[in-house]
Amino acid sequence: MAPLLLASRTACRPGLTSRHAHDNGRHGLSSSPPGSRSKRSRSLSLRPRAEKTTTGGGGHVVSEKLSPWQIPRREWFPPSFIFGAATSAYQIEGAWNEGGKGPSTWDDFCHNHPEWIADGSSGDVGANSYYLYREDVRLLKEMGMDAYRFSISWPRILPKGTLEGGINHKGIEYYKKLINLLKENGIEPYVTLFHWDTPQALVDSYGGFLDDRIVKDYTDFAKVCFVHFGDVVKNWFTFNEPQTFSSFSYGTGICAPGRCSPGQKCANPVGNSLTEPYIVGHNLLRAHAETVHQYNKYYRGNKEGHIGMAFDVMGRVPYEKMFLDDQAQERSIDYNLGWFVEPVVRGDYPFSMRSLVKDRLPYFTDEEKEKLVGSYDIMGINYYTSRFSKHVDISTGYTPVLNTDDAYATQETKGPDGNTIGPSMGNSWIYMYPNGLKDILMVMKNKYGNPPIYITENGIGDIDSKEKPLPVKDALNDHARLDYLQRHISVLKDAIDLGADVRGHFTWSLLDNFEWCGGYTERYGIVYVDRSNGCKRRMKRSAKWLKKFNRAAHSKKKDKTGIIPPPSAY
Repeated sequence: MAPLLLASRTACRPGLTSRHAHDNGRHGLSSSPPGSRSKRSRSLSLRPRAEKTTTGGGGHVVSEKLSPWQIPRREWFPPSFIFGAATSAYQIEGAWNEGGKGPSTWDDFCHNHPEWIADGSSGDVGANSYYLYREDVRLLKEMGMDAYRFSISWPRILPKGTLEGGINHKGIEYYKKLINLLKENGIEPYVTLFHWDTPQALVDSYGGFLDDRIVKDYTDFAKVCFVHFGDVVKNWFTFNEPQTFSSFSYGTGICAPGRCSPGQKCANPVGNSLTEPYIVGHNLLRAHAETVHQYNKYYRGNKEGHIGMAFDVMGRVPYEKMFLDDQAQERSIDYNLGWFVEPVVRGDYPFSMRSLVKDRLPYFTDEEKEKLVGSYDIMGINYYTSRFSKHVDISTGYTPVLNTDDAYATQETKGPDGNTIGPSMGNSWIYMYPNGLKDILMVMKNKYGNPPIYITENGIGDIDSKEKPLPVKDALNDHARLDYLQRHISVLKDAIDLGADVRGHFTWSLLDNFEWCGGYTERYGIVYVDRSNGCKRRMKRSAKWLKKFNRAAHSKKKDKTGIIPPPSAY
């Protein structure tokens, strides 16, 4: 999921606008300007060309249909390449105050500031996966998925956020049952330790990620997970979308805990949108480095495990064929991708950030740099869309208001000719541009040493709101999602042929779920969730294609272990 740029998401709170709001980002989030490649690498992005488009079901504008030879096939990829689906704890589990779980920042945000959620909803129920996880595994099995990426709720394991506050063994048991069921059915768990749900107790106690005490508490949480699940789980991501978390939770304030500068529009305008995102990001990187250090020292075991971070990335294309926009593209990639990748590769932030953010950007100690460098075995890339990067003059007349303004580049959905970067996918921010994913993978190869990469999120959402309800038949016949996935899976083959070390693809999302400040107004799942009927699941057209793609059995078969009963047993 995601990117960064604006101060508010108009879809989440009608009537809010900002001179800094140039586009909207993932899960109902706004997208901000960030990241660019540095002078050390040439961008491989080519200027997008207009595509032939048609209007599809659900209001999507979709590209001309792929020919049969263009539709990806499983045999294009190495036997070790994995395909899976992804979710996160707060978005699907529900049971927000059951089984010994403590409150998270998202529980607090949704309950106390429902006006910041598009439909005033919360993740109290989500997709009810706390109780329906066996059905989720059954669906993954039926689709022939190799792997499942999900997150562990920190406050479900440590309700008070700290080891001293006690371990919730009911939470441990829940995740053990899920993990063991996955393994028994031939599905590999890929576990994210943190997907935005900070224990509220830590925010109340010392401000959460704004305070360096978070490093110890997060590391303690990770250790508990390694101890209890590490004998089975061999693939870990410490943090999901650190840039979006830092910028949207503490810059624009549209995500929990909703902090921004006084005078800006957010739930808690008591922060500093020009400093707090960098403090949070810094502490997050320190927590990541210490966690990986502890994992390597005590928990890896026979070199079987892999650990890294999942980054949110937007592709960037220069707005015009001119030097200044080339530089804007580079800065944008630095502020989006480089902000968190460069510290784990070389121990510090990109030079462009050091030169423009100056003393608002914290420094790492020599010991922290040593732990940061090489603190990954794998990396995750969450990719949804791309933007044109347009230069903003660096002058005394330009005053940044948000941390995302520091790149001195705006992110535009349309080029100078008035054409969008790709066909609209129906919601406010995703335009289909598969080559942007290939470009990013080439940046990872040519600039960052070609690390092993998993596409940890990739997908689109269908609008299903009170104002624009989505008929069930249209939701199930998700032609636009299928087209989007096929085109993005195809460019992975191109990137591999060009030498990128890509090892897997996770569709976002397995299930329709709670999409942050978008609430339940967007359906990202390949499986339809009927919230009016006990969260009953139904595979969409895209899921059925993935089943065929993965060569799964077309008839339902009882697993040889007898673990997964048919749906009628629920």
